[in-house]
Amino acid sequence: MMLIKLAWKNVWRSHYRSLVVITAITLGVWAGIFLYGFFFGMFDQRMRDVIENETSHLQIHQAHYKDDYDVHLYIANGQQILENIKADTSVKAATGRILCSGMVASPATAAGVKINGVDPTGEEQVTKLAEKIKEGGYFAENLHAPIIISDKTADKLKVKLHSKIVLTFQAANGEITSGAFRVAGIFHSNNSAYDQGNVFIRREELQALVGDSVGFHEIAVLLKNQSTMNATEKKYQAAWPAALTESWREIVPEIAVVVDMFDQLMGIFMMIILLSLAFGIINTMLMAIMERTREIGMLMAIGMNKTRIFFMIVYETIFLALTGGPLGLLFGYSTIKYFAHRGIDLASFSKALAGFGISNMVYPQMAGRNYWNIFLEVMLVALLASIYPAYKALKLNPVNAIRKI
Repeated sequence: MMLIKLAWKNVWRSHYRSLVVITAITLGVWAGIFLYGFFFGMFDQRMRDVIENETSHLQIHQAHYKDDYDVHLYIANGQQILENIKADTSVKAATGRILCSGMVASPATAAGVKINGVDPTGEEQVTKLAEKIKEGGYFAENLHAPIIISDKTADKLKVKLHSKIVLTFQAANGEITSGAFRVAGIFHSNNSAYDQGNVFIRREELQALVGDSVGFHEIAVLLKNQSTMNATEKKYQAAWPAALTESWREIVPEIAVVVDMFDQLMGIFMMIILLSLAFGIINTMLMAIMERTREIGMLMAIGMNKTRIFFMIVYETIFLALTGGPLGLLFGYSTIKYFAHRGIDLASFSKALAGFGISNMVYPQMAGRNYWNIFLEVMLVALLASIYPAYKALKLNPVNAIRKI
């Protein structure tokens, strides 16, 4: 107990030195928490955008459809499969789509796109396309042959609402066919590549142009809970072995890799922060030993053993960490909570972020266990950083230390 009191007294003997270490620890903990929350919020938003706007949790195709996207390769018994999926209690919504690759053209220019023939009601339940409409409406009833395009496509084609554009693609009989459509809505998402590559029309209108009863090329499934995704995928694979059932992780593996590697990426960031913190603590404690060389020599001379001196230095460092650590936790938690509601606006980088499908509004978030993990890591670093200064203190010669001016 006396040793602990002595260590605590030494902490506050040099107010400036103690303040520097406490501030460094506080900022280190705060920086670790903020970086973790910021990047977790960014990647979590990207993952949710992929699921809610692009892929859904699961997709079903004909087994060889994705080899060359042949219009004839439709899902056998697709309507019956869709009805069975909708009856599944773990499913929130599901819809069937007809897909074609083709060209969209205006009097100004043309562009290659994926033509999505969708059921407006089912698509609205599975994706958030209707919420992304920034101009016009979602398949307006008063327009003949409505089409929904992105703002990127509208700019490229130099068209606006109610403009006439033409879709051209290969029909089921192998002939090139085309159809005229009116722009009913213009949408915008966080992913510029997705925006530029997709247009949406009614399923029955694309069906008529294809000229064959192709059924569905794709069934998209949105689950109530992502935790059931793997089990549901295996269930559907067993139920319909002739079809290809994939989760979003298999459809966009690059996003899955980033999500899976997030903890490792954050571990690297934290390692950099903790290493900087460790060197700061070591440097400050070595300076403290130099300032108290005569005092330590006197303690040795009157009989204090080396174990007690060693732990006095260790305790002093731990006390500094126990002061700075909770302050860093408090500031970090407050920062995350504040920006979790208000968001961090990165509008200045919106174009660059859109290229990666990332929203310009980031809402940091962090699980409770991660706060304590960071705090424990800081305490461990403080403990390890105290060993070398304590070892240097043990190497002092009592006679020379007492004589030191």
